[in-house]
Amino acid sequence: MQFGYGPYEKKMKKQEIKNWTVLSSAYIAREPWFTVRREKVQLPNGSIIPSYYVMEYPAWINVIAITKEGKMVMERQYRHGLARADYELCAGVVDPTDATPLDAAQRELLEETGYGNGTWKQLMVTSVNPGTHTNLTYCFVATGVEKVTERHLEPTEDIAVELLSPGEVRKLLEQDRIMQALHVAPLWRYFAEAGGK
Repeated sequence: MQFGYGPYEKKMKKQEIKNWTVLSSAYIAREPWFTVRREKVQLPNGSIIPSYYVMEYPAWINVIAITKEGKMVMERQYRHGLARADYELCAGVVDPTDATPLDAAQRELLEETGYGNGTWKQLMVTSVNPGTHTNLTYCFVATGVEKVTERHLEPTEDIAVELLSPGEVRKLLEQDRIMQALHVAPLWRYFAEAGGK
């Protein structure tokens, strides 16, 4: 079955969306994990928002890592915002020393889990909230990874690594046991492209 535009859609003119105008901008915090600026902005229709807050972060990455045996490398760690521990993907920040988001993803997987090698591809790029955040998250799939080294966790990291079957990960998604939206989105896409397995 083919989908196309009907006669009504063909006649519709696409509405032009214009950028907002920044009238003033000032940083209210410049911390390593909390850089926020307050801006006074004018919308194309003339309306003014006197205080609009924008959060600046570096690019982020996450990795759906699958071992040679077909197990998914998952992490569990405590997250203070929700005050609970849930399952997550390996994830992190693109450091200034990383040449590309892929380099950052490979480094983070090695540091947090000890797994590496394999075949890598970028699955998708997403935003945590394009209304308030400046950064993008690059999501990768790494297949055929293997344990190549011991983990090298930072002093602030307390991460449990578990190897789960795709079915177990799918069940965690269905039970809302993976709460990080930036991990949920690529996982659901991965399962959709894998035929729901």
